[in-house]
Amino acid sequence: MKAVQFLGSVPRYVYSMAAGKLTRRAFYDRFSNIQLRDVDPPALPNDEWVKIRTTHAGFCGSDKNLVLLHDSPSTSPFSSFPFTLGHENVGVVAEMGAKAALALSGAGAGAGARAEAGAGAGSEPGSGTSPGAGPGGGPGARSEPNLATRSRAGSGTGDPAPIPIKVGTRVLVDPVLSCRPRGIDPVCPACARGDTSLCSNFTEGTVSPGFAIGTCRDTGGGWSEEFVAHYSQLIPVPDNVSSENAVLVDAFCSSLHPVMRNFPPDDASVLVVGCGVIGISAVAAIRALGSRARIVALAKYKFQADAALAYGADSVVFMRGKGGGSAGGSDYYSELAKLSEARLLQPIMGKRVVVGGFDYVFDCVGSSTSIDDSLRFTRPGGAMVLVGLASFPKGVDWTPIWMKEVQVKGSFWCSTEEFEGRRMRTYEVAMELMRTGRLDLSPLLTHKFRLADYRHAIEANLNAGREKLIKSAFVFY
Repeated sequence: MKAVQFLGSVPRYVYSMAAGKLTRRAFYDRFSNIQLRDVDPPALPNDEWVKIRTTHAGFCGSDKNLVLLHDSPSTSPFSSFPFTLGHENVGVVAEMGAKAALALSGAGAGAGARAEAGAGAGSEPGSGTSPGAGPGGGPGARSEPNLATRSRAGSGTGDPAPIPIKVGTRVLVDPVLSCRPRGIDPVCPACARGDTSLCSNFTEGTVSPGFAIGTCRDTGGGWSEEFVAHYSQLIPVPDNVSSENAVLVDAFCSSLHPVMRNFPPDDASVLVVGCGVIGISAVAAIRALGSRARIVALAKYKFQADAALAYGADSVVFMRGKGGGSAGGSDYYSELAKLSEARLLQPIMGKRVVVGGFDYVFDCVGSSTSIDDSLRFTRPGGAMVLVGLASFPKGVDWTPIWMKEVQVKGSFWCSTEEFEGRRMRTYEVAMELMRTGRLDLSPLLTHKFRLADYRHAIEANLNAGREKLIKSAFVFY
């Protein structure tokens, strides 16, 4: 079958880094690490695994970083080469191992689920109250639940019976290859708390190293016709949720997780930096979870601003010129200061100093400029949440962290959350919001591609502003 793979070749890496200074096509041409190849379909690692026939596979911002070799080499031990890209995957179950079939049939569902209590990862002071967490803020004990026993059918807001999974069932796949998919028992402390994205065993167990499906050579990935997944990773897609909606779940959860861990109350002010799919998802998450906080979004393009407003932003500011430069003229620093009732002071040199700011700032870009701006526009004692994938920021002034006692919080992917009285994976929360009609992300899927057109897909994502691209996916039907 055909698959788009990252080869992990050092000579190809050196070539792309050198030739890429002249043309970005060097990062995905025939001499690069990104190649469309004929490969054998991945085998089931054991009888707890299932084979998925891909119908939709998203193109993630992290995939773009991989293509452009922006990732820190420190992440390379958590991959195994060559691997097939694609971790945002919707498909149909094509084959099931015996234990997987038993576990997902209903008779054995949940039999392997762990319920090991651990220390809670509740909200920090000043971080608001997580939805459904109760008056105490953060959740208590955490566990690593069986996804298949929690996803529900129907279109109402009730709690109907679980959907059984069998060959032919349409599923969303939570890609994280934490302890349970790897067959590690007992699970590590992070997995026992439900923080599977912080697992200690991404290099151990049944399959080769990899954070997730899409970075592991044994599992394959969604940028191919078939891949394999552990049965605990499957979430059945309800009939009233389209595949175009479901394939957006992973991108949405990259924002839903930090929003739930840093939930803004109704009287808070929020700045969302960046209006790509992650920034728009942050706005959508805040509104879908019921917060009436005042949201200001910082965007580059009008089509992004329109989407942010459609999903609940109160105001959008466009980036114009150099934000920290001259104090005169109309620029985004002045507009953000006005909207946050902050003051701007001009130092003897450098960017303007912000006195005041927003209660919560979600940096959904992760660039040097966005990190610097986000720190400056966080109010004293406020929370700056780094959602974007930063690696080697340069020129960031860290002064606001100590001068304003800013709480800087990182966020990696997704986890387990407290939602409406239940412990649920972040993916499950998103699917529940979709099932009950509180969330529809399908309008954000602006571009679809065939796998054979993967270079066109890469070019479109590298030129998102020109293409008016918010989110794209490969389709296989």
